Amino acid sequence: MNKKPEPMKSLYDHVCIRTSRQVTRAYSTSFSLGIRFLAKEFRDPIYSIYGFVRFADEIVDTFHDYDKKQLLDDFRRDTYLAIEQRISLNPILQSFQDVVNRYGIDRELIDAFLFSMEMDLGKREYNQDEYEKYILGSAEVVGLMCLKVFVEGDNSKYEELRWYAMRLGSAFQKINFLRDMREDYVGLGRTYFPGVDISRWNEETKRRVEDDIEVDFRSGYEGILKLSRKARFGVYVAYIYYFSLFRKIKSMAPRNILDERVRIPNRRKYALFVTSYVRHSLNLI
Repeated sequence: MNKKPEPMKSLYDHVCIRTSRQVTRAYSTSFSLGIRFLAKEFRDPIYSIYGFVRFADEIVDTFHDYDKKQLLDDFRRDTYLAIEQRISLNPILQSFQDVVNRYGIDRELIDAFLFSMEMDLGKREYNQDEYEKYILGSAEVVGLMCLKVFVEGDNSKYEELRWYAMRLGSAFQKINFLRDMREDYVGLGRTYFPGVDISRWNEETKRRVEDDIEVDFRSGYEGILKLSRKARFGVYVAYIYYFSLFRKIKSMAPRNILDERVRIPNRRKYALFVTSYVRHSLNLI
């Protein structure tokens, strides 16, 4: 018997999600590994969310020879058009709109994210209020988008875990700020931490930033324990990677953070993942 041809729309969706997977794997080895430890039904939706936020971030961080504002405006317009029409010829937006519509991701989360990306076009220093708005849009709402997937339509569970997801996203983003401090300050002229003069970056200011991150990490970990088993281990793997990065940063002299981009070697990453798997299997997390 001849096999029935696959509907072309299904084939197109398959191509689009493969694009989102490839973007994630190309830009973030660590995040990709975390996604692999999620339940199978969660992986493609999270790849789709990552692909969307990654491309928006590329516009403001990388495309220096182009009109970034115009590119971001076009990206915003195309995003909302894709969501409304439930179709896009941009593979990344096609995958993202499917997740938005399927899991009921609120438009206000997308608005907040794109607003933070727009802040990066002009802002070079942030006061406390601007910093909190940036963290909300660039990280906390991304955690909430992922949480929408993990709770699978259970709105009461979403509300229960909302605050924890925001804290974990905040911790991850603040670690990114420390890790990328040299590139942000020297390459892009940005200083995210409010009230911090990078030219006078010292042990006291570094410890103040680290204490703030530690509070976020504790709350984020509490939230991980409340996730379903299908989501818990994948998120825990991401947590373990970022917490290891945090510990390495804490051990470094302030000046060294400005001289190099802090990294966890791949061999060490894989060792962390193996240890995490053992702890998860023995129900020790």
